[in-house]
Amino acid sequence: MEISAQLVERIVREVVAQKGGAEDDMTAPIGISNRHIHLTKDDVTTLFGEGYELQKLRDLSQPGQFACKETLTIVGPSMRPIEGVRVLGPERSKTQVEISRTDSFQLKVKPPVRESGKIEGSAPITIIGPKGVVTLKEGCIIANRHIHMSPKDGERFGLKDCDYVTVELSGERRTTFYDVQIRVHKDFRLEMHIDTDDANAAGVKNGDRVKIIK
Repeated sequence: MEISAQLVERIVREVVAQKGGAEDDMTAPIGISNRHIHLTKDDVTTLFGEGYELQKLRDLSQPGQFACKETLTIVGPSMRPIEGVRVLGPERSKTQVEISRTDSFQLKVKPPVRESGKIEGSAPITIIGPKGVVTLKEGCIIANRHIHMSPKDGERFGLKDCDYVTVELSGERRTTFYDVQIRVHKDFRLEMHIDTDDANAAGVKNGDRVKIIK
């Protein structure tokens, strides 16, 4: 019988789990975040029309979060638009646009590196929809590197919300990331989020694992 690589990986995982190795595992899976938009209810109305409801495309890794079927265009001072930017749901209390540093060069904007939701004093951006336009005086950021985890994971790692850690990525382009924020919530699932610039620089893909160094 031919033994596949997938079968070998599954057997190894089962053996490690049976021996309790999972409890000592100081790693987390990677989730790569492409540019995206979070919208308020009012801005959904402006961009798509009165009474419009965002349509779910697929669930994301974090419970309750989902990618929408809708995409929008963003424009900065360069007037060189980036089209097809995915909207994520559910709706939020503040509209926020998350881009990479590479995107900022095309748009000619200067977004700060921030925790999601911390948009005070961030960069202006214009969002173009099929029914209208929203011009934000602030709201464009580059999301900081962070790790989502549940309180149980936080206890296992010995970490609490808003702690900062160092992480190591192995592979062909071995990389160390410093000042990675820990975000603990009962609804979070263990996953480190980085943007496409970081992922490309480190040569990693979704599901690869990073080692957490306290």
